[in-house]
Amino acid sequence: MSVDALADAGAPRQPTLASPGAPRLISQRERALRTFTSNRTAVVGVVLIVAIVVIALAAPLLAPHDPLDQSVSDRLAPPSAAYPLGQDDKGRDILSRVIYGARIALMVGIFSVLIGGALGTAIGVVAGYFGGKIDSALMRLTDVLLAFPDLITGLLVLAVLGPGLWKMIFAIGLTIAPRFARIAYGPTLAIKGKEFVEAARSIGVRDGRLLRVHILPNVGGDLLVYGSLWTASAIRLEASLSFVGLGVAPPTPTWGQMIREGTVHLTTVPLYSLGPGLALLVTVFAFNLVGDGLRDVLDPKARA
Repeated sequence: MSVDALADAGAPRQPTLASPGAPRLISQRERALRTFTSNRTAVVGVVLIVAIVVIALAAPLLAPHDPLDQSVSDRLAPPSAAYPLGQDDKGRDILSRVIYGARIALMVGIFSVLIGGALGTAIGVVAGYFGGKIDSALMRLTDVLLAFPDLITGLLVLAVLGPGLWKMIFAIGLTIAPRFARIAYGPTLAIKGKEFVEAARSIGVRDGRLLRVHILPNVGGDLLVYGSLWTASAIRLEASLSFVGLGVAPPTPTWGQMIREGTVHLTTVPLYSLGPGLALLVTVFAFNLVGDGLRDVLDPKARA
């Protein structure tokens, strides 16, 4: 071997540019977006939710009639060009009431999950982090609340508070708070013993900062997934409470209230109940699809 060849062999290799065919490194955010968009059912759920939100926001523009206008002479009228879903027992346009009912459903679903999520997460994280008597007291209270079905708990709270939109939002938030507490409790127990948490504690980081910086971000993924799923449950629970007469007071249109009123006229005007029932079905279905897609993105086991 020549001297030049030996010199070339011993010289350090210079980094070379990746070939055009080599795979490109992508960020974690881009990977998460690709994982979510590859789930076609999740994308369908997002499209449906966006459509429902647009319909709710643009209800005054989209509704063909005022949802509160009554016409006793046209009560229980069949579908027509002016009233595509017909008219209810007071002569009001069913389609317009279904469109306006989306506002109540979304408002209850979103705000009740925010209230229940904040309360339940605080309970679960505090109980899991501090342990001891605080853990026993908070989690036993959670177990007591979880022992009752959601509808029963909501009925009990509304029986004390009385009917009303924000009272119902608070009742549903209180109903789902124990479920958020359970979801936050387990990961907090696992994370508080990790090396990075012990290292932060050893250098004098206070408990408040540990909870805010190290604990909450690591349990946020699970809470986001279940939050989307429980938004669907909150909307369904609102319809159930309205169905039994403990929802928003009439004449404000809500899907559960319309389903209850239409059950008496199923044989004559089936769309009276089927219209809001289908709207409720599509909305709950859409939030469940999005929750499944978020689970694929945030859960490593589901991705695997």
